[in-house]
Amino acid sequence: MHKPKVLYSGPFFNGDEIKAAVNCLENGGWLPAGPNVAKFEQEFSRKFNFTESLMVNSGSSANLIMIAALKKYFDWPDGAEIIVSVVGFPTTVAPILQNNLVPRFVDIEWDSLNWDLKQVEQVVNNKTVALINSPVLGNPCDIDRLQEICNKNNIKMIADGCDSLGTKWKDKWLSEYFVSSSCSFYPAHHITTMEGGMISSNLPGFAKLARSFAWWGRDCYCVGECNLLTNGTCGNRFDKWLDDYDGIVDHKYVFSTIGYNLKPLDLQGAVGSVQLTKFNEIHDKRTLNYKRIADILLQLSPNISVVKEAIHAETSWFGVPIVCLDSNIKHALQQHYEQNGIQTRNYFAGNLLLHPGYKHLGDAKQFPNAYDVLNKVFFLGCHPGMTEDSFQWIEEITKQFLAQCKVMADGYSWTMVP
Repeated sequence: MHKPKVLYSGPFFNGDEIKAAVNCLENGGWLPAGPNVAKFEQEFSRKFNFTESLMVNSGSSANLIMIAALKKYFDWPDGAEIIVSVVGFPTTVAPILQNNLVPRFVDIEWDSLNWDLKQVEQVVNNKTVALINSPVLGNPCDIDRLQEICNKNNIKMIADGCDSLGTKWKDKWLSEYFVSSSCSFYPAHHITTMEGGMISSNLPGFAKLARSFAWWGRDCYCVGECNLLTNGTCGNRFDKWLDDYDGIVDHKYVFSTIGYNLKPLDLQGAVGSVQLTKFNEIHDKRTLNYKRIADILLQLSPNISVVKEAIHAETSWFGVPIVCLDSNIKHALQQHYEQNGIQTRNYFAGNLLLHPGYKHLGDAKQFPNAYDVLNKVFFLGCHPGMTEDSFQWIEEITKQFLAQCKVMADGYSWTMVP
């Protein structure tokens, strides 16, 4: 067969997204966030059982705004601690530091690659206010146990849901178990708006606060066509809004937080609405593709293992996580796939404390499993755009590798484990 290029991910688009974007540009009244973004926010909230959602320009921005808003909402002091896995993507950790909070790291366990819940419980102290759970490639940890820990210690559960949109735990959306959840619409993720992110919550008034942080810090919460109203959504746009100034002020220029400008484009909202109609199909394809690839990889057992979903989970897989017996197998197998046009990705940054920007936060070697992640773990994609040729090629290249393993020279640990 020909040699297809098997990408680890990519957008699941057809002409509908293009038409929606072009229509927004040709006929819409807004270039930045407007009625299409507002519509997408409402549709997203209805789909995933949230009271409100706020769209921003990326999943990383969603994490930043989510932590900033939660800190103000719950009045967390500077120096309060948030528990987080030491393995993952840096924008789960960076917003903690950027908001003058302290990340408290825990190691992972090998069965699921999620954080070790025993360690989560052990590091809780009187400074702990929350934890951020980031399910590995969509697959959750034991959410029941996580809830027990949080309820016992009166700490908040926050979700970095950028890889896990659509995952369920005991027939509920995973995101429903958390006080707030972030989501990414980067092209590699479940649905895409090219770039973009979402913050969602059922906390009363939280979305208004988050919007202030994302929209320059302003107090006004008018969205889309409400901006055209003479008196705004509140009906009182021009009034004495400033305590130390007696004059009349336009509410659109009152700033109640020190914020950012992280608004998306309105055409991204239009694309998001189209993508959302395809979500069930995307989830089903990712589930089937994960199972198809996992079955192919079982040929390499026991030199590798494929992470399986938790017993109460219905995982919307971001990728197929592979744990290799040792570094020789991992690097040789990953190179073999890459040389044959099959894209791979590491388990993101691996141990964050190994990286120059984060090494001052702790000793990477204190987290031995995380320290070994770059030696043993990578993943393949299972995105909905994969074809029958993709699976056949992965199987052929996997069989080639297995045949080569039997005759490889010394220095590679191919010994079969009893």
